Amino acid sequence: MEKHTLLASATEFLRTSPSNCISSAIAISQAVQGMRIFDNPVLVYGRADDPMFKELKQPSVIGEHFVLPTQWLPQAKTVISIFLPFSETVKRGNQRDMDWPSPEWLHGRIEGQACIRQLCERLQAELAHAGYESIAPSLTAGFWSQTEVGSNPLHSETAFTSNYSERHVAYVCGHGTFGLSKGLITSKGVCGRFGSIITDAELKPDVRAYHDIYGYCSQCGECVRNCPVGAITLDKGKDHALCSQFLDATASRFKPRYGCGKCQVGVPCESRIPIPDGLSQSSQK
Repeated sequence: MEKHTLLASATEFLRTSPSNCISSAIAISQAVQGMRIFDNPVLVYGRADDPMFKELKQPSVIGEHFVLPTQWLPQAKTVISIFLPFSETVKRGNQRDMDWPSPEWLHGRIEGQACIRQLCERLQAELAHAGYESIAPSLTAGFWSQTEVGSNPLHSETAFTSNYSERHVAYVCGHGTFGLSKGLITSKGVCGRFGSIITDAELKPDVRAYHDIYGYCSQCGECVRNCPVGAITLDKGKDHALCSQFLDATASRFKPRYGCGKCQVGVPCESRIPIPDGLSQSSQK
């Protein structure tokens, strides 16, 4: 299978799928009816046996509970990491009120995640048709494990921790590096969502064009200023507990949706790498 086949399939899916568009039946407000959630996807490919995946098991990174690609699929050869950049409508909408998430962002967070699930299923079907096995960890029950963060959480991310961090996997595969907000800065910026598929198809890996985990972050502090609850600081980075408490507040206010995303909009890394400084971006081949 050629790499461009999957990219073309993903692009076509986002162009035509109703899941990438907010219908009048589910729209929070009339203003978001017909809104496109994501722009064209970016796919990068990593080796399933990349030694860096084992580093994610260190307590200082994710921990022993991180499940390796080859633990999900023993015969795995490739990890396909997918970044879906939010549309300009979603990004601009979330800058109107910097205290609470906008309707555009709330849809992007919840309906956007549902769209990613369907996209992963679409690409898995393409792989199966070509004779390959695959697994999308985020679509499985084994993706989450219980954690003690949050005593009465209103959204799953405070009640559970992922056994397979999409952002860390994207970092290993070559999408980009982390910023102060702990978002991942890709060739299309930080503003969007990730998914991934592990497969026994052997696809040429992309080059990881960086060495520092924060290599693309300019440390400008704009995400610090944007955070409505002061959960990000220049000297300590992100306070996950404080961030989660605010997400709980949004879940209570906007049930059944939640989100924030203020650290991802109106910042230099919103839609690009702010300081490439000669670092080449992962190619789409």
